Amino acid sequence: MSIVSEAPGYLQLFSDGSIKRLHPESVPRSSEESLSPNGFKFKDVTIDPSKPISARMFIPVDQGLKLKLPVLVYFHGGGFCIGSTTWLGYHYFLGDLCVKSQCIILSVDYRLAPENRLPIAYEDCYSSLEWLDRQVASESEPWLRAADLSLVFLSGDSAGANITHQVAIKASRNKDHRVSVKGLLMIHPYFGSEKRTAKENSDGAVEDVKMNDMFWGLSIPEGVTRDYYGCNFEKQLDVSASEWSAFPAVTVYVAGLDFLKERGVMYAEFLAKKGVKEVALVEAENQPHIYHVFDPESDATRLLQSQMCKFIESH
Repeated sequence: MSIVSEAPGYLQLFSDGSIKRLHPESVPRSSEESLSPNGFKFKDVTIDPSKPISARMFIPVDQGLKLKLPVLVYFHGGGFCIGSTTWLGYHYFLGDLCVKSQCIILSVDYRLAPENRLPIAYEDCYSSLEWLDRQVASESEPWLRAADLSLVFLSGDSAGANITHQVAIKASRNKDHRVSVKGLLMIHPYFGSEKRTAKENSDGAVEDVKMNDMFWGLSIPEGVTRDYYGCNFEKQLDVSASEWSAFPAVTVYVAGLDFLKERGVMYAEFLAKKGVKEVALVEAENQPHIYHVFDPESDATRLLQSQMCKFIESH
């Protein structure tokens, strides 16, 4: 049995179709409340034990005079095939963000491909909003008694930003729950298509294209192409003009050195053309893809957190 494809340090795909995930340093799951010296508390919760879907909750220790806090629901990246909210980079980025933004953060661990191909990740992540609604209604989760469901924000990086887009569409159509999505914070979104972009066709792009194609091949339904609606946003034809007009405010964060920057710019332009009322594009110059995960204490990451806080405060 030989390795036929891999994301070095993260994923190996073998000739018999099996996969092996290599796990970077992480903060282990625990349902017990833990206190970080950075000023936040965290614990893990179960959203659906039958699947399973879990999440890590973060809440600031010092909430000042606020009686209610906004809620940010976050979806991690990893090409739909790898990643976890327990990874060290996510843990500290989101924990620090909850303190700076004075938000309750729910970071979701959804089921991964290829064992669970799209749209399962979309369904799992949407179920986190339903769970949030139930928990607040029943007052069964003490940390959520301070949650303001009229101020909910969705965010994610890479594949998680892709998920954010799909969850937002579904949430906008459900008028039966109390969750009101005010805005989307899309970090280095992961999209694609059968048609290559100029950057993808450029010299030196072969390895990046190969890696992207591997993850798409493992995550989209078998037998479909990269023009699947979950990959190519232009192929999602079931969203009406009125739905786009009522879509939440969106900020797309791109990184100057990111191979996916071009796709992020295209996504922001697409939303604007569709009539989404508030779309902004913010670039971190000279930064690579998901730099905030690899270096959650860098100056660039601190700037990103400040930009996200301003977006939340303004809505």
